[in-house]
Amino acid sequence: MRVYLPATLAMLMRLNETGRFDSVGGTAFALTPALRESYSSGDDEELGEVALREAARASLRLIAAEADGVPVGTSDPVEGDPVAAPLPPRRVVVAADIDEVALRPDLDVAVVRLTGAVPLESIASVHVDVADAESAVTAAVDVIDEADLGDEDAELAVGDVDDFDLAWYATQELPFLLELL
Repeated sequence: MRVYLPATLAMLMRLNETGRFDSVGGTAFALTPALRESYSSGDDEELGEVALREAARASLRLIAAEADGVPVGTSDPVEGDPVAAPLPPRRVVVAADIDEVALRPDLDVAVVRLTGAVPLESIASVHVDVADAESAVTAAVDVIDEADLGDEDAELAVGDVDDFDLAWYATQELPFLLELL
């Protein structure tokens, strides 16, 4: 099953260094039967895009946590962890092909849980915001909690970031992407 894992640039740096991706809480998004049932139309590609966008929204929450100084994606941060480095605010989604996932419709129609780290060999691609999206990402990160609580202005700010498509990168391009940040 193709899954979409919310991430940050710091998490991509860890992936590049370790060759494995640690999803926060094992959370991922996918084209699940519940997601398919919640839409009256749409093919697999369109519904997969819905799952990718859900992961991109979750990436905003991870960026907010890192901005608050909370390392995400690892239970044992190390000295010199990339979280401490000033990284541009960009949403990140890692797409991977996983054989076994647990469906979690109790959390959301597109949510699945993974049981462990994802090896680099299972990762199909990485999706990252372009530089033009940074101001919209910053604005959305600043109000993501308010948007979750129903604040209309905050919801609009978070919706503005959805106007930006994520750029696609092959896993072989990851070192070059990170070097150019």
